[in-house]
Amino acid sequence: MGNSRYDIIKRSTIEQEARTIIEVYTDGASNGNPGISGAGVYIKANGKDYEYALPLEEMSNHEAEFHAIIQALAICIRTFPGKIVSFRTDSQIVVDVIEKNHTKNKVFYPLLLDINKKAHLFPHFFIKQIPNKQNYHADRLAKQAIQIQMK
Repeated sequence: MGNSRYDIIKRSTIEQEARTIIEVYTDGASNGNPGISGAGVYIKANGKDYEYALPLEEMSNHEAEFHAIIQALAICIRTFPGKIVSFRTDSQIVVDVIEKNHTKNKVFYPLLLDINKKAHLFPHFFIKQIPNKQNYHADRLAKQAIQIQMK
């Protein structure tokens, strides 16, 4: 009848994998404002940790924070398609802009559009602001991305 014990377990496993929440920590940093910038992305998924130190072009610290989210979304699209993603950042400005889906800042607006476009590829996208001390992995990676460019 198509509902063997194996089929039910297989279906349950597939549904559980789809519900797995991918925790994504991001941080942007710049050496100067504007200055050489970097993005740090730290991902916890399926019992594994993924770290990315991503050099960015010269920009302000706030812009780097947005670009860190964009880079992290791109990584998640490639690595964790169809999963639920929960983002954490220490940037209150970024969280406010994304949650309100609005900004008057002409520099941030196209970044918000890019974030929305990528975030809609996931069944659920969450974002919340966390204290700096809880974001130390992503912070370290963002600073590392700057150091890579200064060598």
